[in-house]
Amino acid sequence: MSPGPTPIPPEVSAAGALPIIHHRTPEFGEVFTRVNENLKRVFLTENDIFTYAASGTGAFEGAIQNLFSPGDKVLVVNNGNFGNRWVKMSRAFGLEAIELKYDWGVKADNDEIADTLAREPGIKAAVCVLSETSTGTVNDIEGFARATEDVVTIIDAVSGIGACPLRTDEWGVDVVVAGSQKALMTPPGLGFVSVSERAMRMHEESRMPRFYFDWTAAKKAYAKTPPQTPWTPAVSIIIQLDIALQQLLAEGLEEVFQRHILLGRASRAGIKGMGLKLFGPDEDLNSAVTAAWVPDGMDSKALVRLMFREHGIQVAGGQGPMEGRIFRIGHCGYFDSYDIIATIAAAELALESLDYPIELGNGVGAAQRVFSKSGVTA
Repeated sequence: MSPGPTPIPPEVSAAGALPIIHHRTPEFGEVFTRVNENLKRVFLTENDIFTYAASGTGAFEGAIQNLFSPGDKVLVVNNGNFGNRWVKMSRAFGLEAIELKYDWGVKADNDEIADTLAREPGIKAAVCVLSETSTGTVNDIEGFARATEDVVTIIDAVSGIGACPLRTDEWGVDVVVAGSQKALMTPPGLGFVSVSERAMRMHEESRMPRFYFDWTAAKKAYAKTPPQTPWTPAVSIIIQLDIALQQLLAEGLEEVFQRHILLGRASRAGIKGMGLKLFGPDEDLNSAVTAAWVPDGMDSKALVRLMFREHGIQVAGGQGPMEGRIFRIGHCGYFDSYDIIATIAAAELALESLDYPIELGNGVGAAQRVFSKSGVTA
């Protein structure tokens, strides 16, 4: 129950054990073509989506290398660990990062973003995280895209894609960066980037050094018949992704979004039922990760450790300034109602072991009632 890597379906696990195939054969080309088309359906875009053998952070770097020239100005929303990573990475590549900083757990203010763009001439692009994994907070990306419509928009959707609505083309998002290991139900190792025509035009003017992540090289390889990657791909993980995407689309993307909303509702209800306080807004938008404060005087690392050692359930602690103060339940990807109920039960037992005054069953009952009222039983 960590926010990633997340559990993967057994069929996806099994696909990873298939014999390796050569990446320049028609056999692999058939798989890769299907993966490309299905990624577009999940990203809700007609734009090119390039797949790299890399973590999400590798694809982040690629976005900076492909879009900017040294000294360019970029607006970065920072309301958590991964927003902060974009700030650090932008500065590492010699960009002038205009940082809009918010307290962790607080959503970005799109009016302030629009005002900043109006005041600061020369900003070429704006970056925001969809689902801030470190806090569970999901930003309003539709509003962000409206506020930043005059510049190229870059969205970090690593823990959000496939869990939280992100309507790339409808909302006018230029670049979406994601990874394989969260709601896409695939092992770590793949990074993705969807690129609009406007972003490709900006790429053509960029003077940042690049090679492995060069979008021009990727686009040229994808234009072949069948499509290829410019460099050796992670063949087995792409074959696993093929199965995972087919499962997601068989469930139906809107149904997947609704399932995650229910998982989030039940998690938040369970947290409150235990007498704990949520970290971040109590709203359906936060459907990928649920974060909660631990009681005063308790170290969240002790709670996380106890839940895993005694009950076999892995949740995550806090990062950065929230280390030791919060714990996070991941529910983006291959999860159902019983996963949430078991997690809340384990949290109740661990809290009791740590001498927190808890009425066992209150949190579990609150989570169960969310599913009962929705008619969901699995």
